[in-house]
Amino acid sequence: MASLLQRCVSTSQTLLRSVSSSQRLQLHASSKLLAAAAVDSGEFPNFSYKITDSGVAVISYDRKDNKVNALTLEIGDEMLAMHTKLNNDPNVKAMVLMSGKKNDFIAGADITMFDQYKTEEEMLTIPERCQVNFDALENGKPIVAAIHGNCLGGGLETALACHYRVCTESPRTALGLPECKLGLLPGGGGTQRLTKLIGLQGALPLLLGGGNVRPAKAKKLKLVDGVADPFALEHAAVQAAEGLANGTLKPDRGPKGLVQKAIKFLLEDTAKGREFVFGKAKEGVMKLTHGNYPAQLTIIDVLRDSMEVGLATPQGFAIEAKGFAKLGMSPESRALRGTGFFGMTAQKKNPYNPSGKVVNNVAVIGAGLMGAGVAQVSVVKDLAVTLVDATEQGLARGVTQIEKNLNTTVKKRQRTQFQADSLMSNVSGVTAGSAQWKTELAKADMVVEAVFENLDLKYKVFKELEENIPENCVLASNTSAIPIGTLAKGSSRPQNFIGMHYFSPVDKMPLLEIIPHAGTDDAVTSAAYEMGLKQGKVPIVVKDVPGFFVNRCLGPYVDEGIALLQSGVDVKELNTAMVKYGFPVGPMTLADEVGIDVAAALPKNLVGDLGIRVGSANLDFLDDMVNANFLGRKTGAGMFMYPAGEKGGKEINSGMTEILEKYSQTTESISRDDVQLRMMSRFVNEAAYCLQDGIVTNPTAADVGSCFGIGFPFFLGGPFRMLDEMGVQNFVDICHKYTDENGEQFKPAPILLDYAKSGKKFYN
Repeated sequence: MASLLQRCVSTSQTLLRSVSSSQRLQLHASSKLLAAAAVDSGEFPNFSYKITDSGVAVISYDRKDNKVNALTLEIGDEMLAMHTKLNNDPNVKAMVLMSGKKNDFIAGADITMFDQYKTEEEMLTIPERCQVNFDALENGKPIVAAIHGNCLGGGLETALACHYRVCTESPRTALGLPECKLGLLPGGGGTQRLTKLIGLQGALPLLLGGGNVRPAKAKKLKLVDGVADPFALEHAAVQAAEGLANGTLKPDRGPKGLVQKAIKFLLEDTAKGREFVFGKAKEGVMKLTHGNYPAQLTIIDVLRDSMEVGLATPQGFAIEAKGFAKLGMSPESRALRGTGFFGMTAQKKNPYNPSGKVVNNVAVIGAGLMGAGVAQVSVVKDLAVTLVDATEQGLARGVTQIEKNLNTTVKKRQRTQFQADSLMSNVSGVTAGSAQWKTELAKADMVVEAVFENLDLKYKVFKELEENIPENCVLASNTSAIPIGTLAKGSSRPQNFIGMHYFSPVDKMPLLEIIPHAGTDDAVTSAAYEMGLKQGKVPIVVKDVPGFFVNRCLGPYVDEGIALLQSGVDVKELNTAMVKYGFPVGPMTLADEVGIDVAAALPKNLVGDLGIRVGSANLDFLDDMVNANFLGRKTGAGMFMYPAGEKGGKEINSGMTEILEKYSQTTESISRDDVQLRMMSRFVNEAAYCLQDGIVTNPTAADVGSCFGIGFPFFLGGPFRMLDEMGVQNFVDICHKYTDENGEQFKPAPILLDYAKSGKKFYN
């Protein structure tokens, strides 16, 4: 029966491609009749329904083969068939669509289906079949979307096709169209119905940013019509459905007041006004993305064209579908889906057997920026946290950081003040050596050390800790520079010792490098991985070598940046070149942010392993910067100046320029393309060495680590997806060119030569 349904719908879609837009609505109606005829009652494995005494059919979607309610084309057909059955039932006056899952309404499309399509024409299957389903909702009996939890992507498009929307006021509830983050645009009418519902000025930020909207803001935007307590959601939705059916409920839509109406008329209802809005939107997109992400630009074009022919018309839907199909075949979308979704999803699966270790209490040693960040990401996941510092002042600063960040989430309506206060009550702040710290440490299931990068200090801390923590407590270090095996020598329980390298700021940077040493028990590695997942991190397991993975690749990148400066490239031009290439910040700004002293130490830590691969520039330049106290933002001067009370980072530090002159080797003219390729190739080549030498286990971990660790351009998907897209041989040719021109530091890794010769790809 299901195959008959699929054949019927597929036939209608084939016809859709061959007719004019004026005929599309009739064919949509035909496909609905075909679906109704093809499915018997009871043929709904993922949907159930009940009919109230007032004639409201309450439909529950609970996908049986998945923990979340993700949409597929087949499930869409099933929804269409059920809706058609109920729409034709004379006892049904209206409907409510809600979820049978606890934490999501509909979390979006199951994007695993995208890769089965190889051409734009084939990719059109997705939006065209979605249009059939959502048109049925929109053109049928009154239907209310009852939303709790995630209502994202195709989930929000489903809700937009309904006649009324009620969502819970729960912090779990979020609405959004995040397709642009995967290099796509909403293909189920999202650009059309959203803009028609809340206006162009309201819709553009949601479509171009892809962010989530919380219930209060959704109500203010009129994205939803009502907000209800989670326990009263069904009741509120049924009441709304009854009101729609009997005509007593009239949705409150559109701008209010003369001023709002005038603004809408001027900026949205006139051609000149729309062009002004679209021009400003494009200007903002180009400033942020430099044209590297085509989805946002295509969304603007789709809206411009569809507003000319009419939003949510067959012509408008056809324009959206064409834009979706084009983006779906783009290399940028393939990269974003590959690393941003599939790669991240793969890393959320613990590669080790379950540890059996239950971690409820975490102790964090050191209340600095990193330590307080680790404490924060732990406490927001309902873990009891003991934050320890050597001084009362340091402890107070760390606790204040956590409290301030939680209060920011309250202001953004992501949680209530009561919830923030409850979380803070789970933080115990103690000073090292006090009577209370022994009591708190005795409860710890895991300890994360985040003190200064001093070996003797860390050994002292480990000794004191192991006198007070339970025998099976996991002891982790957040070091970024000292080998884990070396640190484990200071532990009396090396089997319980592991590295957990967080990235700053911890509450915003998703990557976590987990570094077992040779003697770490697998159960401890598994427990660390489990903890990273619980903290909301994207973990990768890496080998215990200098620099681990991310910093090991960053070392040659920094080295090349200094070499380019010493060859005459301007500091600002170097920054601009790499930002336009796709990095979030320029390398010189990055050095100022992390600290010139840290940047100077990085290649020194790696030179024993990497040699010329990290030693082509004269790094005495950085030592002189450190000696002059030009450490970056933290001292007010580095590559750039950071005047107190000002944003800074724009004016070049003249003191740095004077130091640089001592190390200038040439004054050659280097093009922006060469700057970008030289910087990129040094990073990518080192990533290849890391894969070759087993420092990372697979290309996915390397790509995820590169993108989520230092912001390697997401639209390229990471070093290995980029290599597959550009061709390994082409990259090897670039390396050979720069080897001939500049030296052995560009010599391609042997693994790249092997792949170039065989024509293999890193991904199937």
